[in-house]
Amino acid sequence: MENNSSALVLRIYLSSSDKYKEGLLYEHIVFKAKEQGLAGATVLKGILGYGASSVIHSYKFWEVSEKLPVVIEIIDKETKVTDFFELIKPLLESVRYGCLVATEKTDLILYKTGVKQDTKPRK
Repeated sequence: MENNSSALVLRIYLSSSDKYKEGLLYEHIVFKAKEQGLAGATVLKGILGYGASSVIHSYKFWEVSEKLPVVIEIIDKETKVTDFFELIKPLLESVRYGCLVATEKTDLILYKTGVKQDTKPRK
């Protein structure tokens, strides 16, 4: 991606407890985005929210709750994002309690790649 260019943000709203096979759906989507070479993906955990079911899910320190809202944000060039959405669309359509997907065009003003850290153990 280039600085001062156009990009598309894909936002996927679902539950932290939505599954894909034996794992979590949001993790699968992020790993799939990396595999497909998208520029970046972030999962944000909500503390309060509701969706199409109108059931409110919240996080309070006295409750133990696994079911919280999550938002996956993925950003890249428009064609890469729309192609990726078509790839994962069947997964999202099979979510039991529903989800919401939205896109937003954005202007990329800074995209700076980082240097990978050395993963060798320190002595």
